[in-house]
Amino acid sequence: MMLKLATAIAVAVALAPMARAGTEYPLTLTSCGHRVTIDKAPERVVSVGQSTTEILYLLGLADKVAGTALWINPVLPEFAETDAKVERLADNAPSFESVLGKNPDLVVTAYEWMIGPQGAVGTREMFDDSRIPSWVMPTECVGKDNTQSMDGARTVMFDPDLVYQGIAELARIFDVEERGAQVIADLKAREAAAVDKARALNLPDDVTAVFWYSSADIEIDPYVAGAYGVPGWMLSTLGVRNIVDSAEEWPTVGWETIASANPSFIVAAEMNRRRFPADDIAVKRDFLTSDPVAREMDAVKNDRIVTIEANAMDPSVRSIYALEALAQALAGFGLK
Repeated sequence: MMLKLATAIAVAVALAPMARAGTEYPLTLTSCGHRVTIDKAPERVVSVGQSTTEILYLLGLADKVAGTALWINPVLPEFAETDAKVERLADNAPSFESVLGKNPDLVVTAYEWMIGPQGAVGTREMFDDSRIPSWVMPTECVGKDNTQSMDGARTVMFDPDLVYQGIAELARIFDVEERGAQVIADLKAREAAAVDKARALNLPDDVTAVFWYSSADIEIDPYVAGAYGVPGWMLSTLGVRNIVDSAEEWPTVGWETIASANPSFIVAAEMNRRRFPADDIAVKRDFLTSDPVAREMDAVKNDRIVTIEANAMDPSVRSIYALEALAQALAGFGLK
């Protein structure tokens, strides 16, 4: 017994330095093909994109967030009080000057169209010249080509491991890797539970769906989810076929084509943004039930319309939450 106790103590002592070891600085990473060096744990970060902002909050780093921008939906409810204390630089794209005005020692974003070769905020080189490292979520560039359009096109199916990689990288940058591991473990458990729930439904092979994000005008072709983005991953994971097979993230497809495919259910995006009239979920629902083509779809006739927050249709922690919500909705549709 004494030998076992002594051995256990020896192992604990040997592992203790590893447990205490934190991030070693300077830390050099490659972010979307761009070399980034972090000299020390950042004290002031600007986050351009709701996805990265909510990850920072989940990692317990709200006190490091000097400013945020690009919001589509309200912040996760558990962070409403926290977020109210953080300056919002813009609901959409902030100016380069407003970001620099917060004196950040790091800028992070979920999108290359915000910070990238044609960035609405600025290029990576502009931030380099200002001696501010910039970091982009790996979901934005791994298996994805952003050179032809703002939304880009995926060459392979979205993988939630890229979200987990992003969380792990941010945790390492800020020297909170233990917290990052906890967040990732929780999300993976929720993902697995949602998949188990969907598989238990034994859905038939002919169940299909379409994700409707918005429309530049309610009378023209809508922006719907392509085959390889987050919505495509959700459907594939839950055993449902996406009626859209485009590699584009958000191609436009005519309602006649959608109605001809007659999806089993429709997922419609809900958002606070009002760039287009169809951003409003009430406008979407009114169109579906009144348009002479759309209203004839089985999904509309049987009220198989699922509302999911728009931010969850882009790579984020909400993608996992939306997978849960979609599995729950499927359970109530009685598709046999």
